[in-house]
Amino acid sequence: MHTHKDIDREKMTPKQVLDILISGNQRFINNAKYDYDLTKAREIIKEKQHPIAAVLGCSDSRTTLELIFNQSLGDIFSVRLAGNIASKQAIGSLEFSSKYLGSKIIVVMGHSNCGAIKAACDQYEGGNIGEVISLINPAVNAETSILEPNRNSNNNEFVEKVCFLNVQKQIETIVSNSEIISDLLKQQKIGIVGCVYNLASGLVEFDAKNFIFS
Repeated sequence: MHTHKDIDREKMTPKQVLDILISGNQRFINNAKYDYDLTKAREIIKEKQHPIAAVLGCSDSRTTLELIFNQSLGDIFSVRLAGNIASKQAIGSLEFSSKYLGSKIIVVMGHSNCGAIKAACDQYEGGNIGEVISLINPAVNAETSILEPNRNSNNNEFVEKVCFLNVQKQIETIVSNSEIISDLLKQQKIGIVGCVYNLASGLVEFDAKNFIFS
């Protein structure tokens, strides 16, 4: 929370928060990260949290959100599931952050070389992982430019296209299955945007042209 102590979080706009995340990612890429006093941060937020953003990201160990966006404790409400899927539980968590904690933006972040996306591309069905894959399958089915026999995880182009489509599909799922989030969007109290993180470069590519306010 202390990261943006000079800004009234209640009065922040979704666009301001998006700009903060973009700037933080640039610091991460350039290894020019802010050094945070974590002891002070713990003291400030020990009684109450007020994250500026709620991020639905992948569980992948290489995609730690606070590092990628160069934010400190209390700045990001982090919801992480393999394939950044918008399960009912994930949507409920995003609702909580947006309605009750005051987060101004919901970010859905996929990433390059995602194992869950690859599994979906290969039509994996085993165990409980299959439940995750079932929520990614709409993105696989939506990608129609690449034909068999090239629709599998060995085709990097196919995997990349499905990854970007999956972010879009998860946003659609969130908005269509959450009256709370839909109402907040209509009232322009929050925004929602998709992005994809590149594991090699560190860049988060935002789909800013589809930044939804209502």
